Amino acid sequence: MEYKSLSYLETNAKLTPTELALYIGEEESKISSEIAHLEREGIICGYHTLINWDKTDREYVSALITVKVAPARGRGFDSIASRIYQFDEVKAVYLMSGGYDLTVIIEGKTMKDIAYFVSDKLAPLESVLSTATHFVLKKYKEHGQILTDEKMDDERMIVSP
Repeated sequence: MEYKSLSYLETNAKLTPTELALYIGEEESKISSEIAHLEREGIICGYHTLINWDKTDREYVSALITVKVAPARGRGFDSIASRIYQFDEVKAVYLMSGGYDLTVIIEGKTMKDIAYFVSDKLAPLESVLSTATHFVLKKYKEHGQILTDEKMDDERMIVSP
């Protein structure tokens, strides 16, 4: 039951325990108890609303910054990741495989704000060896939700015998 309710809540955090009980076929009290347990255990970490900011007049810039770091002895990447995610601009930090160690997702009002963050806050950190900044130009899908109004036309050719 736990994973079923998590899947439903991940898709729509507005679902009430009553609605979840109907979907899953369990008692509402059992669902409420399970959700409280999942929140206490840190499995459910919060509830968020996905907003398509491109449809508003809010001006902002998003960027993905890939970061090479020297891991701290005895703590690996955790200590530098912890320092990075403390900054208000940072929306997410991921440990990655490949050419870079961390991916940092940030938001700022302008590209200049992003550049300032990288040059004055991120790059000077002791463990940071190098960074590469990638600006988000357009979001098509986020958290499983399509953000564009465009209908994709099927451009495949019809082939008949």
